[in-house]
Amino acid sequence: MNRSTSLMNLGRRHAMAAAVLALGAMQGGAAFAQAYPAKAITFVVPFAAGSATDQLARALGQSITTDTKQPVVIDNKAGASGMIAASAVAKAPADGYSVLITTNTTHAANEHLYKKLSYDPVKDFVPVTGLGKGGQVLVVNASAPYKNVGELLAFAKKSPGKLSFGSGSSSSRMAGEMLKQLAGVDILHVPYKSNPLAITDLLGGQIDLMITDTSTGVPQVKAGKLRALGYSTQKRSAQLPDVPTLDEAGVKGYDMGYWFAAYVPAGTPAPVVARLNELLGAATKSAAAKSFFDNAGSEAWTTTPDELAKFQAAETQKWGKVIKAAGIEAE
Repeated sequence: MNRSTSLMNLGRRHAMAAAVLALGAMQGGAAFAQAYPAKAITFVVPFAAGSATDQLARALGQSITTDTKQPVVIDNKAGASGMIAASAVAKAPADGYSVLITTNTTHAANEHLYKKLSYDPVKDFVPVTGLGKGGQVLVVNASAPYKNVGELLAFAKKSPGKLSFGSGSSSSRMAGEMLKQLAGVDILHVPYKSNPLAITDLLGGQIDLMITDTSTGVPQVKAGKLRALGYSTQKRSAQLPDVPTLDEAGVKGYDMGYWFAAYVPAGTPAPVVARLNELLGAATKSAAAKSFFDNAGSEAWTTTPDELAKFQAAETQKWGKVIKAAGIEAE
């Protein structure tokens, strides 16, 4: 037997061995998925107890426990714009028992807002499914002279820099910046630690407008203290069906909502990801989740892992463009 024949035979043996190993891994992954979950699942939440993300995680966990008879533990790791929680899940065992229940903050905005992240939002995770989407509402004081978006923008164009908008979250801030960019107006930004604090100043007349989450803004609108002029996504809010979207109101192309999604550590077996996708998809239809979505003014939104990956890429690009155009420098 010559040297070339020996090398060919050796190559065939290596290929056969690799095929056997791959088949074994597939079979092992499938068997693991059939037994999953065999113990408690931990939902890691990047925000404090009581936050919208926390409320959704608890509603989903309740449904999964009912379906699987396994407990779901909620682990709130708040702080650093979600980086603490994201880093913890990125470093967790890739077995499907550590799940990041998160938002666009950790997986679309942070990479543009911080020079250095402690995690990679793409390489360190496997997308599981989208969970929900929501929009924000453009509000002014009920005593303001602006009856619609057109009147507000006409004044802003006539008096550059005269109006101010408040924000207490990255979603609220970017929504205001996008309005400025698409409408071509100069409005002063006033930062707050939270949206409720900004609402307080809006009610007091210290700022002129803001684009805030519906759970913060809608109660004030229904109480007659604020006037809703427009909704931030391209679909009207069920809570405010008579309020046009900003796109309908003349700010063409405007679409800036927020979203919830689930991720697991990179390397998690595909059959486990598929099973978790199935469990979370069913959980978004549960009574507890429906109650959350109704109260938060948002809606269930589920995807395949691949669909979530593509959506995340598009959202990351969109947030990056808005942040760059606004001249916001990474911290």
